[in-house]
Amino acid sequence: MLDRSTPHARGLAPLAGVVLVLVTFCLAATVSGAVLASGHDVSGDLSPRVSLSLAVDGDSLALTHRGGDALDVTALRLVVTVDGEPLAHQPPVPFFSARGFHPGPTGPFNSAADPRWAAGETASVRVAGTNQPTLEAGGTVTVRVYVDDALVAEASTRTAS
Repeated sequence: MLDRSTPHARGLAPLAGVVLVLVTFCLAATVSGAVLASGHDVSGDLSPRVSLSLAVDGDSLALTHRGGDALDVTALRLVVTVDGEPLAHQPPVPFFSARGFHPGPTGPFNSAADPRWAAGETASVRVAGTNQPTLEAGGTVTVRVYVDDALVAEASTRTAS
C-alpha cells in the first residue's frame, strides 16, 4: 500500500487528472471527425424541401405543391423561363395585379389568400401577352422557386402543341 505522506504519492492525483482531460479531448476529436467524415450536413441548412408539378394551359401557369415542407409565399421568389429565356417580368408573388401578368392569380399566389402553401394546393398565374417571351405551342416552360437565394423547387413542362 502507498504511503500518502511521500511526495511521490501526492503527485499522482494531478497526473491522473491531466491524463483524463487528454483522453476526453481525444474522444471528442474522434467523434467530431467521424461525424464530419460521414457526410451528414451539419451546416444548419434550413431550406425547405418541396416537390412541385407544373401545368401550362394557354397563358396559365399552374404549380401544384405535391409534397414536402409548407412554403411561406411571402418569402418566395419565382423565376419563369420559356425555352431557357427568362420572362421580362417575373411574378412578384403574392400579388393581385402585376406588370406582365393578368390580374387575380389563384391560390396562395393571390395577395388576399393565406400565404401558407401546403401539399395538395395549386397556385396559378396568367402570363399577359405583353410579357416576353410569349408562351408558344411546343415550348418548354420552367419555374424555379427560391427562398432567399436557395433553390427549393423546380418544375418544367412543354406547352400543348
